[in-house]
Amino acid sequence: MLTQQQVDFYHEHGYLRIPEVFTPEETQELSKEMDRLVEDWAFTSPGWNGPWRLAYMDPETEKKSKLTAMHDLHFYSVAWMRAATNRKLAKALSQLLGDNVELHHTTMHIKPPQTGHPFPMHQDNPFYGHQDGRFIDVLVHLDDTSHENGEIRFLDGSHKMGHLDHVTETEDGPCSPHLPTDQFHLEDTVAVPAKAGDVVLFCIDTVHGSYINQTKNPRRLVRMGYRDPQNRQEYGQSMGRPGVMVSGYRERKEGDELLPIA
Repeated sequence: MLTQQQVDFYHEHGYLRIPEVFTPEETQELSKEMDRLVEDWAFTSPGWNGPWRLAYMDPETEKKSKLTAMHDLHFYSVAWMRAATNRKLAKALSQLLGDNVELHHTTMHIKPPQTGHPFPMHQDNPFYGHQDGRFIDVLVHLDDTSHENGEIRFLDGSHKMGHLDHVTETEDGPCSPHLPTDQFHLEDTVAVPAKAGDVVLFCIDTVHGSYINQTKNPRRLVRMGYRDPQNRQEYGQSMGRPGVMVSGYRERKEGDELLPIA
């Protein structure tokens, strides 16, 4: 599915947009299922906490800013299970990660209209830490994205720095992991707008963030995480839970036990 130029681009820059992975019909079905999941299961909250909020938003906006989220959509919807195991996507991932690819999680990220939650500069590794960078996050776009609604933005080539230390504690206690706001700036990033049905994928170590949604409509994305099954998790989201193999085989190494069933 991917050209050698696309493969090389990912390894050099740490991210890649793949247009039209999902057909208009598939995207419409996923959009309808998303609306149903939001109605039945998702939750809306102030989102990530920490001192970064006042560096990214004025006090009035900060008070209003919200995020609608939900984990593991594929356990609730067969349409999203099909999306997470999509053959075209799995083939592309196998070209970047190797033949063996395991689904780790899916997570809904919806920026509500007008004050939808920005994201500070961060890597994803602090949220579900793995031994190395053989982990790719895939953003499934259900809406066209732009600067106005807070498209994803990347610090070009930052995956080559490996795992970075994040701010996780303040004088007031724990906070959402983020990079120091005086060292990492959204202004230095590359914007990657995309269309509904596109995916944007990136390495777990690629530094990224996004601006607030200023439009009258929600900005709807679903993040789907994939890894080489030999890239062992050390902490965080979905720790210890086996995932679905979307490509290849789970090879057994010395000391490996059967997957837990309870």
